[in-house]
Amino acid sequence: MSASSRKRNSGTPPWTIDFHPQPRPLPEEADFAVVGAGLTGLSAAAWLRRLAPEKTVVLLEAGSIGAGASGRTGGVALAETAAGDLPGLGDVLAGFSSALRELDVHCDLAFPGAWEIGREEASSNSPISWEDAGELRVVAEVPGGTVDPGKLLGGLARAADRLGAMILERAPVEDIEFQEPLRLKVCGGHLRARHALLATNAQSLELSRLAGRAQPKFTLAIATEPLTGAQLELLGLASRRPFYTVDLPYLWGRLLSTSGVVFGSGLVHLESWRDLDALDIAAGEPAELFARLERRVRGLHPVLRKVKFTHRWGGPILIAEDWQPVFATHPLSPHALVLGAYSGHGVALSVYLGRWAAEAMLGRRKLPAW
Repeated sequence: MSASSRKRNSGTPPWTIDFHPQPRPLPEEADFAVVGAGLTGLSAAAWLRRLAPEKTVVLLEAGSIGAGASGRTGGVALAETAAGDLPGLGDVLAGFSSALRELDVHCDLAFPGAWEIGREEASSNSPISWEDAGELRVVAEVPGGTVDPGKLLGGLARAADRLGAMILERAPVEDIEFQEPLRLKVCGGHLRARHALLATNAQSLELSRLAGRAQPKFTLAIATEPLTGAQLELLGLASRRPFYTVDLPYLWGRLLSTSGVVFGSGLVHLESWRDLDALDIAAGEPAELFARLERRVRGLHPVLRKVKFTHRWGGPILIAEDWQPVFATHPLSPHALVLGAYSGHGVALSVYLGRWAAEAMLGRRKLPAW
């Protein structure tokens, strides 16, 4: 999150973020400014300090750590972008795992694989057999897994803090003067930075110059009460693999450590990213979509017919052209990078590309040619 810190009713996900930095005054200058304390920004800040401990790094967050998409994700880690395996992308899951080990981040990471489920060409021995606009069955298994998003964010924030990055919450970046050095307006003060990374994803699109080039959306998820082992067997989820549909209507999900099941689907369409500030999941279109999702989940299988839902929440995503993430130099300065627009595939990818962004800003790696 970046520019706005006004409260909205986005619901409560089934995890918490247990790290927040000590308040500090805004410094006058830094070698690197990172805007947005989600998974991308925290990863980049940690790696900038790990790779170049002599450099100063200031991470600016308008709200609190993970207040945007990162803290409201479903926690499904996938191997590719929403557009598939892009040229030069590399092994996302291996890089993600390696980064977490090197930064000593513990987040209940598990890679049992992920199931693609669909309504056609399904496996005859599919463990899943659900009714949802046709019969939903497993069509393929792909690399993937799950994390606890709260632990992931808290772990990355601790790593960045431990390595010496200065993390400032409630520090919205209101404007940037793209001169040398860059001049960031922050809460009435100013920070001069030699380089900057804008990791604000679906928010502050004017700063990143993604307004009109990418579409902000708001996506929804619900979590059930804990299910028994027998119930999970009947649902076909005893292997604890996350799942997502390869056809429409879209549905994705995963198991929690409690054995509750997360189901996600539905998009609230926004005219502007600023509409997120007034969004209320208990009213209007979001409330209608939640009610529809709950009815849909209860109809998937008899086990779910009377299930209780313990959590309802939503979060912003950003969808760019051809579903490809944006990882490029800012159009107004060669000293600023823009990274985001993961289209809902950002859990592993954002941490992986955050490290890449740090290496690029230090002149150790080229940007991808996407």
